[in-house]
Amino acid sequence: MKHLRYIVVVVASMLSSCMRWEYGVQEHFNMLGEGVFIVNEGNFNYGGASLSYYQHDSKHLENEVFQRANAMRLGDVAQSMVVRDGVGWVVVNNSHIIFAIDTETFREVGRITDLPSPRYIAFVSDEKAYVSQIDSDRIIIINPKTFSITGEILCPMTTPYRTGSTEQMAIVGDHLYVACWSYQKRILKIDTRTDEVVDFVDVGLQPKSIVKDRNDKLWVVSDGGYEGNVLGYESAKLYRLNPENLAVEQIFELGLNTSGSATRSASRLKINEQGDTLYWIDGGVWRMSIDATELPAEPFIKPLSGTQRCLYYALGVAPDTEDIYVGDAIDYQQRSVIYRFSREGELLDSFTAGVIAGDFCWKR
Repeated sequence: MKHLRYIVVVVASMLSSCMRWEYGVQEHFNMLGEGVFIVNEGNFNYGGASLSYYQHDSKHLENEVFQRANAMRLGDVAQSMVVRDGVGWVVVNNSHIIFAIDTETFREVGRITDLPSPRYIAFVSDEKAYVSQIDSDRIIIINPKTFSITGEILCPMTTPYRTGSTEQMAIVGDHLYVACWSYQKRILKIDTRTDEVVDFVDVGLQPKSIVKDRNDKLWVVSDGGYEGNVLGYESAKLYRLNPENLAVEQIFELGLNTSGSATRSASRLKINEQGDTLYWIDGGVWRMSIDATELPAEPFIKPLSGTQRCLYYALGVAPDTEDIYVGDAIDYQQRSVIYRFSREGELLDSFTAGVIAGDFCWKR
């Protein structure tokens, strides 16, 4: 296993070092005011990741803003983005890099390189943040001020089938809570003052999304794996956890899909800014109050009918208006269609972003 891990690291480094960043001519942007970034993954190993930017008041859209502003491509598989103090942090998974960009000009202001397989970033302070990894049993600690790696946390995994996997994260008080997803079933509790794992709990197969509500309770969606998985498969589930002792306070069975395998689309758990309403994708978009005692009977937003296939893949909830943004990946080959719905479920707008829109991030 040590030899295999060494080979994976070497190959990853070779792929990263071979990535040709330089491309095109720089354009000037000066995007003042509020807007939303759409993080487009692109297809794995094709280097087609991109960043789009949309202003809902004017319905103004700009695609490929990173490439156009920086005269270079974003890389391979853009996974997520966080905006903090006028800087956007774009995590590019298969290029092993995080770009920091000015949110008005889209120009690069720094980068963090040589990350194993970065997925999400969680800030503790201006000088400390955590980066989860899809193919590693370590969370990387970074200093955003110096754009440097400062440490790592070894994470105890549930199963031996992969080298490890840490995915989405949430911070409550002085603790970081981490969902261990791919071939895993664990939620970790890490003390942000000491960078030590202080507790964990096992939940359903492959917990991927985690958010905290207004009561500082944790909500987790497990996708249940897939048919033929070495760990088996089961119904996708929605959990409410007490962060103090990681006790499971409530479980909602999201069920199996019509093929009999676990609901692979039960994902993208989000919560509104008030922290009282949950949203997630499971075919359509579902909405539920944190005080609910049972699941809704049907999706809040159903897949749109039409001539082309509808595949809801990305989900975002606008912080001020609670408009719901849904990314339709169609067939994972075409450019994604983004639908913007009101809080009441009315379709307000639609536009085309990049290939496999996967994440939304607001600039306020």
